Amino acid sequence: MTAAVAIDSLAKVFGGLRAVDRVSLEVALGERRALIGPNGAGKTTLFHCITGRMQPSSGSVKLFGDDITYLPEHQRTKLGMGRTFQITNVFTDLSLAENLALAIVGTDRRKWVWNRPLSAFPAVREQALAGLEAVGLKDRADDPVKLLSYGERRQLELALALNTHPKVLFLDEPCAGLSPSERQRIFKMIRALPREITLVMIEHDMDVALGLADRVTVMNRGRVMAEGTPDEVQSNPEVRDVYFGHV
Repeated sequence: MTAAVAIDSLAKVFGGLRAVDRVSLEVALGERRALIGPNGAGKTTLFHCITGRMQPSSGSVKLFGDDITYLPEHQRTKLGMGRTFQITNVFTDLSLAENLALAIVGTDRRKWVWNRPLSAFPAVREQALAGLEAVGLKDRADDPVKLLSYGERRQLELALALNTHPKVLFLDEPCAGLSPSERQRIFKMIRALPREITLVMIEHDMDVALGLADRVTVMNRGRVMAEGTPDEVQSNPEVRDVYFGHV
């Protein structure tokens, strides 16, 4: 069966630094894959190369069997790739619903008239409200984003990614900086995502990463050092020495 995501010998070099060093991995359809490793291991750079934020120095990226190595980000989005970022990336002076509307029309062929309010586009607003309801923020739809807590902004970013209707979703540290209760809320939202969405996640919170993942890939110094089920990875002596011993 064709993998949802397949990367082969992917590398990203900055001068003399090999941030990603010939990484190969496959993520199956519907799989939940956690990508873990120490700070500086190359995880986010790998995400950037897979999702189109950066061009790799060498190697290939395939999405459902099609080579997308050099496609721009917006074309990857149209093919079903979505992602969130380490740092929240939203328009703080716009309302939650307006942020969602921008994500919706960004992947839609319909004409958008910028000098008309969102209420003039009832179908778009209805879709935006549905997206907010899915992450528990519908009652904040008309509030400006700047009034949200950091955890609520994380929920909004998840709604933004889901409203592009991704087939593969990349989450870059979705629980970073959250309180225990906020982490639990995000954990439950991610766990509830349908298996039609393949999930690849960078996460330093091991309870979250290992609690969600079917398989775990461990990176160190730009390379894959181990891969397996959560139990296999936790029992790997090299992983314990390099990574878990520093948690």
